[in-house]
Amino acid sequence: MIAVVDYGVNNLASVVRALAAGGHSAELTSDPDQVRKADRVLVPGVGNFGQGSRTMASTGLGNAVREVAEAGRPVMGICLGLQLFFERSEEAPDAWGMALLPGKVQRFTTDLPVPHVGWARVDLTAWGRGHSMLGSAFGDSAQFFYHVHSYYPAGVPEEVVLGTGEYGGVFPTLVGKGTIIGAQFHPEKSQHAGIELLSAFARWRP
Repeated sequence: MIAVVDYGVNNLASVVRALAAGGHSAELTSDPDQVRKADRVLVPGVGNFGQGSRTMASTGLGNAVREVAEAGRPVMGICLGLQLFFERSEEAPDAWGMALLPGKVQRFTTDLPVPHVGWARVDLTAWGRGHSMLGSAFGDSAQFFYHVHSYYPAGVPEEVVLGTGEYGGVFPTLVGKGTIIGAQFHPEKSQHAGIELLSAFARWRP
């Protein structure tokens, strides 16, 4: 069972629909015990890092997600969900994430409009090309995914950066370590490429 974590943010049902479009059922849940029992867990979300991190902590959902990751089962974060996998974010310096991935979250510093909104090319790194989940989703070429964000992962070790985008400079937009993977972009808004990526997560046996 794929548990899609409901921690009171937007864009959750669209992730369930995108998984269904690829032939995979998922359950939207705010119950930490259901999350703990899941075969794999997906943490989507659009919103503020501070509010998201406090809700994940106060409801016990953050600990449940951490336990699934520590048990070696697949966990995926999307947009804010991914950002919550890091320890800190410039968006809410007094809030703490789940510290599942090394690095931090910082705001774009560019003359381009922020937030970054629109389709952007995602190129796999050498680490991404060797990743057991991504080959079936990307094949031999880069893919385009829909981004909506003002913040992005930074200070991430080279081996954790699986894919990059460019917006006033190159930034990590696909990251992962062990059974944890995260996308700064929105697969559920990215048509065929996004459905393929979510399906690859549903099939992933790390």
